Amino acid sequence: MEPPANTPPLLDIIQSATEPIITVDARQRIVMFNPAAERVFLRDAGQTIGASLDILIPARFRTVHARHVERFQQTGISERKMGLGAPLWGLRANGEEFPMEASISQTRGAAGVFLSIFLRDITERQRVEQALLASRDELTRLSNALLHVREQEKKHIARELHDDLGQGLTALTMELSQLASCLPPHERDVDERIEAMRHLIKLTFTSLRRIAADLRPVMLDDLGLAAAIEWLVSNFVSRYGIETDARIDVGPGEPSKLVATTLFRVVQEALTNIARHAQASQVQVQLTCSATECRVVVQDNGIGATPESLTRKVPFSLGLQGIRERVRLLNGDVSITTRRKGGFCLKATMPAQPAQPPWEAP
Repeated sequence: MEPPANTPPLLDIIQSATEPIITVDARQRIVMFNPAAERVFLRDAGQTIGASLDILIPARFRTVHARHVERFQQTGISERKMGLGAPLWGLRANGEEFPMEASISQTRGAAGVFLSIFLRDITERQRVEQALLASRDELTRLSNALLHVREQEKKHIARELHDDLGQGLTALTMELSQLASCLPPHERDVDERIEAMRHLIKLTFTSLRRIAADLRPVMLDDLGLAAAIEWLVSNFVSRYGIETDARIDVGPGEPSKLVATTLFRVVQEALTNIARHAQASQVQVQLTCSATECRVVVQDNGIGATPESLTRKVPFSLGLQGIRERVRLLNGDVSITTRRKGGFCLKATMPAQPAQPPWEAP
């Protein structure tokens, strides 16, 4: 069947192509060099045709490329992508090297074997990809630095609350006792008001300790990770009345402070999520740390995710996304599974001793 009369010849299509197309013979001599190839390689077709394909390849790649082309001729395969996913390198007339993608096809006929190479200059694409990678690395370092600063600020505020406000409340209690001793005895109204003020100060003390501990439990710095997690679970049970089974096994080698803080925040956020959304009656917390790795699992028997919550992506809220980011920055891994009436389960693993704080990485 003959092509329609208005079909352009194949040579015209090749010449008008926007991507470089080069054809070589069995000896890898260039026999066709389209205008797009002229623009990319900065070479005139009249001076390039008849030359070896080597003039378009950096010297260090020529031997490997020649062997690749020879093996391709021997296979009898009609078409193949070159480079196996890695970029190839071309050489412009001015000596500049550039990355490219290439595929190769061969035709056999009475005139011999001819190989057509279809190229794409990916210089700009690689530049954009490298810029994106650099930007992502910079954002990662910034995220790490912000997390570090945030934890330090929480620690500072917790200390200030505990020391300054705590001392102020203690002094207020003492002043109130002194005032009570100066008042006439058996004044019922006065005694009741003084007792009410003492009760209010006591409640304020309790709230102050809770807020300071939520910001940064002193025991995490003073007594270590196991004690801090035990306190967190105990506080969770007393506050919400949810039965919680905690199994904590931290080896003799305490994880680094950065890892300990991250593990504490993981458990804290998971328990907060359960208290807010799960409607659970039982919770399990498991924490194990060896010399090289720490693993934490928090699981409940709650309602899990409903269709509405899945639509709103509640299981992947900002708090849980923050957990993912914290663990990822330590080269760890997080999995969060939840299904309707199937409960919630969070698992996180991370190295116990990161080599270097990420925000200090060069």
